[in-house]
Amino acid sequence: MRLGYNTNGLAHHDPVQAIELLASVGYRSVAITVDQATLNPMQSDWPRQTEQIRDALHRHEMSSVIETGARFLLDPARKHWPTLMASQSDDRWQRIEFLSHCIELARLLESDCVSLWSGTNDDQLDDETGLERLTEGLNLVLERAEVANMPIGFEPEPGMFIESLADFERLLQWLDHPLLQLTLDVGHLYCLGEVPIADYVHRWSDRIVNVHIEDMRAGKHEHLMFGDGEMRFPPILEALQGAGYQGGLHVELSRHSHMAPAAIQQSHDFLAPLLSRTR
Repeated sequence: MRLGYNTNGLAHHDPVQAIELLASVGYRSVAITVDQATLNPMQSDWPRQTEQIRDALHRHEMSSVIETGARFLLDPARKHWPTLMASQSDDRWQRIEFLSHCIELARLLESDCVSLWSGTNDDQLDDETGLERLTEGLNLVLERAEVANMPIGFEPEPGMFIESLADFERLLQWLDHPLLQLTLDVGHLYCLGEVPIADYVHRWSDRIVNVHIEDMRAGKHEHLMFGDGEMRFPPILEALQGAGYQGGLHVELSRHSHMAPAAIQQSHDFLAPLLSRTR
């Protein structure tokens, strides 16, 4: 496993500076959230910035994944909008085009995957209709992914149409594609009561292409600093190691950008010793 950090917790940093900072602390991977100032497809300088980020990753021998969960990138008035679950086809197409941009970025950066989620079920669709709508969009995304041979790490997210691993398993009954892999957020599992987490790690080990980690409390979707929640991490890390997972283990603290240098250091100080014991 390669200890990493998500740039959504470095919202006030230039992305190259963020990589430099993470490398100086000892991180070996970075989850790059495409956002207003980071590889923004609506800004003309994204090709130049991609080259700069690629050079920084190579210089520090860091791996990467591309994350697509920016809050207000596509719509300044509505969080995480539009999504693949949007009622209007034009809105869904906007998300698909954005995800296609992210797949191209991942190809250029030689990233491990592109991570995405379903979006919320604002139209209160029944299960079958919702899955029809979601799989229609995902099929188009996967067509783009096939061209780039880029895995898609689908992330179940509390409060969204696909919020749990049970929901993800249902999705696979509708769309089981070799590039449709899993972004596993261990805090989400704890939040939703999918425990013991180690059992789920072993069950889904063949699909896991990306891992998010943070502390959390049961029943409350709030990403916390390590030690501020209720989770026990040694069994989780041992399960990931035992399952042969070799990708990035990305700390996700998107509400801690105001204290990013301290959060980065504290997270590394907490996780690095635990990782060394599992090797």
